[in-house]
Amino acid sequence: MIHILADYEKDRSRLARQTERLDNSRRALLHILQDSHQSNLRLANSRKAMIHIMSDLKETTAEVQRREQELREKQEQLVQAGKLATLGELTTGVAHELNNPLNNIGLFIGNVIDLIELGKADPPHILHELHSAMQQVRKATEIISHLRTFGRAASVTRELVVINQVVQRALSLMQEQLRLRQIEVELHFPADEVTVIGNAIQLEQVFINLLTNARDAMVNATQKVITIVCTTKADTVDIRFCDTGSGIPPGLEQRIFDPFFTTKEVGAGTGLGLSITYGIIKEHQGTITVENRPGKGAHFLIQLPLKH
Repeated sequence: MIHILADYEKDRSRLARQTERLDNSRRALLHILQDSHQSNLRLANSRKAMIHIMSDLKETTAEVQRREQELREKQEQLVQAGKLATLGELTTGVAHELNNPLNNIGLFIGNVIDLIELGKADPPHILHELHSAMQQVRKATEIISHLRTFGRAASVTRELVVINQVVQRALSLMQEQLRLRQIEVELHFPADEVTVIGNAIQLEQVFINLLTNARDAMVNATQKVITIVCTTKADTVDIRFCDTGSGIPPGLEQRIFDPFFTTKEVGAGTGLGLSITYGIIKEHQGTITVENRPGKGAHFLIQLPLKH
């Protein structure tokens, strides 16, 4: 009997310990389930937060894209305003350029009228005068077409551009102003055409801006020479515009590309030319720097990717 009671007590103690371990396991499982529930809640909250962040990121990206588009539009408007300002400065010289062919046309047509009225209508002679008049008409048309092309809003397209031709077109618009100020232009270009990927109208504006700056810098110079040098390297083309003016005042080299900054007298410049030039060259994946030589002129260096 005592043996049976001892076994019973042992079994009861063992069962109590097992019951306690079972209770502990149940509590541990409950704790795990509670932690799992909290984790699921945190995960759900994290998902909601992630969705909110993604939504904010999408809105922010759209806003940045809209701002970038607005900035591009403002830059295009600024470039266009700069071109119109340049055309305004070129008006006198262009008017002279147009006046010459118009006067010649009047002269040739007048000769034909005189021949007919005098009864000396020699067909070969009349044809010669009319052909000469037509040549002058084509010249005037070319000048007007060039002005219209330069003045219109340039598209953002890029194409093959021959640097030599663009420089010559810029000089054709500036030549009368340079001639009246007795400014000589020296060109040094390779024998072969130098080609880049870009926008011809925008690059022409760059060259006109640099020519205009050089013109204004040599107002009081004894020797007035603009030298344009084009050289090619492995992957780039270097275009230098050098003048014999007074140079840039020391300490201002880093500011000349800032918008509305100018060293000219009040009313003599907008302060946008070099800023627009810097923006256009940057859009062409190029660089523009200035080497200042006080009292000996300024050298502007443009570097553009070369199209092989």
